[in-house]
Amino acid sequence: MRLHELRPKTNYKKSRKRKGRGMSSGLGKTAGRGHKGQNARTGGGVRPGFEGGQMPLQERLPKRGFTNAFKKEYAIVNVETLNDFEEGTEITPEVLLESKVIKGVKDGIKVLGKGEIDKKITVKAHKFSKQAKEKIEEAGGKVEVI
Repeated sequence: MRLHELRPKTNYKKSRKRKGRGMSSGLGKTAGRGHKGQNARTGGGVRPGFEGGQMPLQERLPKRGFTNAFKKEYAIVNVETLNDFEEGTEITPEVLLESKVIKGVKDGIKVLGKGEIDKKITVKAHKFSKQAKEKIEEAGGKVEVI
């Protein structure tokens, strides 16, 4: 017999522990909660991160960084995705939304250079990477920044 030939017993299912169902069950009376105290009560225990009144680790560590309120998040489209469109097509944000290439425009569309393109197309987007621009123009297409 090898490891990959091991199978569980047929019709075998481990029964759950029935707590508080008599002394002979091994988990009767206090049902594994011990005697009295906060953790023995229903709803007892402390919240996550509570360290008994000591200053919690989360508060002992310094705050770092900030969130830039002016950050722009672009919807990303790779050059290889543009191959799905027919040659001579003018690709705009509306076309990309209709064809479900992107879910939303966000703060604009950025075309990145992953993959290859072999079709002559016009792409209108808010930003282009150097590679994407080169690849589109190399294939005979046009790049227009909106």
